[in-house]
Amino acid sequence: MHWSLIIYCGLITFLTRFSMIALLKKDTFNKKTKIILSYVPSAIFPAIIFPLVFLDNSGTLDLQNNPKIVAAIISTIIGILSKNILATIFSGLFSYWILIFLLGY
Repeated sequence: MHWSLIIYCGLITFLTRFSMIALLKKDTFNKKTKIILSYVPSAIFPAIIFPLVFLDNSGTLDLQNNPKIVAAIISTIIGILSKNILATIFSGLFSYWILIFLLGY
């Protein structure tokens, strides 16, 4: 029962999102719409990242002794300098792991 419900919900979610990609052609949008839609990922990304970095498990703002903030700053600097997504991801992961496991932050 539980697995079938999870698979069903996953299929419904996938099909609703994929239908927009599969049914809409790139030619149907004019230039202005394409420019406006190019800002969507950069508008949604902070909304996904902010709670993960700045909020603790109970949902309260955690600014003191938070290694996630330091790792986010390091990965942001690496991302700006390198312009490489993999370097940004790995620098954030490695700096977070170093702060937690080696420095006991």
